[in-house]
Amino acid sequence: MAKFRDRKDAGEQLAEALKKYKNQNPIVIGIPRGGVETAYYVAKFLDAELSIIVTRKLGYPHNPELAFGALAEDGSLYISDSAAYRITEDEINKIIEQQNQEIQRRIRKLRAGKSLPVLKGKIVILVDDGIATGATLFASIMVCKNQKAEKIIVAAPVSGTEIIETLRKQVDEVIILETIDEYYAVSQGYDHFSNLTDDEALQFLKNWSKTNTK
Repeated sequence: MAKFRDRKDAGEQLAEALKKYKNQNPIVIGIPRGGVETAYYVAKFLDAELSIIVTRKLGYPHNPELAFGALAEDGSLYISDSAAYRITEDEINKIIEQQNQEIQRRIRKLRAGKSLPVLKGKIVILVDDGIATGATLFASIMVCKNQKAEKIIVAAPVSGTEIIETLRKQVDEVIILETIDEYYAVSQGYDHFSNLTDDEALQFLKNWSKTNTK
């Protein structure tokens, strides 16, 4: 049985679990696209700044949905340990180039081409709608470390059980509301789950901007 009705329900529950940060001026970073909706409700509750880090999953040539790594907008690159046994360096480089073009397109679309907000010295809460392989999340963590964030918190409504210990070694705090042992897709945690479009993700960012002047 799913634990959350939809991303709004999940985001509001996640926000409650993060309420200790309400007066600490954090910046909430959504992982596009689905994580933007979840992050919106977290930022709204915490009265926090909301932005995005644009990352792209790197998928195997014959199975693009299966990630062997991820690329972030600052060039941070996460490659899984098993990738070297299943894909050549030339194939990796070709896929990186393709996804870098998509990253630039999304920056123009979702952040109007603007630079990533300053993260140095900030409490950064990385929010996704759920964690599967964690590839894009690991690349986003690398960006936060490169930017010298003061504290990095990973927050998501749902994940598998195995990834949590790996995340705890990477960041200062991990907040996952529900873990599933036999976990194969983020949608398992939801009654209603569909992929967000760029326009839908952008609307959440615009809605936040309309009601905040920070």
